[in-house]
Amino acid sequence: MTYYSMWFAFAFVLIALLLSLWQKLGLEKEIAIGTIRSTIQLLVIGYVLQFIFHSENIWFILLVIIMMVSVASWNAASRGERLPGIFWRIAFALTVTEVITMGLLVSLRLVSPTPQYLIPLSGMIIGSSMIVCGLFLNHMNRETDSSRGEIEALLSLGATPRQAIQSVLKRAVKASMIPTFDTMKTIGLVQLPGMMTGMIVAGASPIEAVRYQILIMLSFSSSAAISAVLISLLSYRLWFTHESYLRS
Repeated sequence: MTYYSMWFAFAFVLIALLLSLWQKLGLEKEIAIGTIRSTIQLLVIGYVLQFIFHSENIWFILLVIIMMVSVASWNAASRGERLPGIFWRIAFALTVTEVITMGLLVSLRLVSPTPQYLIPLSGMIIGSSMIVCGLFLNHMNRETDSSRGEIEALLSLGATPRQAIQSVLKRAVKASMIPTFDTMKTIGLVQLPGMMTGMIVAGASPIEAVRYQILIMLSFSSSAAISAVLISLLSYRLWFTHESYLRS
């Protein structure tokens, strides 16, 4: 695909813009900004990755992974702006999830420890875990508000913050993981994932593409569980004040 032919792909954006104008949705600015940002970001990262793939310098690989964790943490933390220190807790959860998941993939020799494997797989693992953390914060905020009376009643009866919020915590963890496992149930029947499709378009055997996609989806199951449980353990106390009152 050439840069010239790539311009024709913007016809899809034009369709979205026209539909937004027709229905008066007011999304024209978001569509335009999203299109420009995604195009520039992908082009820049494409050249960066090409340089890293040729250099195979471990420090460049670590720098890219740190950037991924930082951006993912910032994005997920926006779901819990009123929670002090949530960014660092998410960053820690994502880092631990990345280290455990990629450590197993490499130590079990499921993937080769080269930039071509480490960076794309890390991006998918961190991105998936970011979504889990964001969903957890959304559900926690909503569940805490709806269960405020129950939580405050338990606190008044002498329960610790952990005991008072335990049922809410479990519901939020479960809800944050459901999309990952729902995707696993329908993959191949409803959708063909991006990595698998990309490999097939690039000329790889469909069977080889499927093997890699199975590897990715199975690693997503553990990364979703690790990140959900970690962020719940690290952050539940943030919904309370220092005096163990529920934040308003």
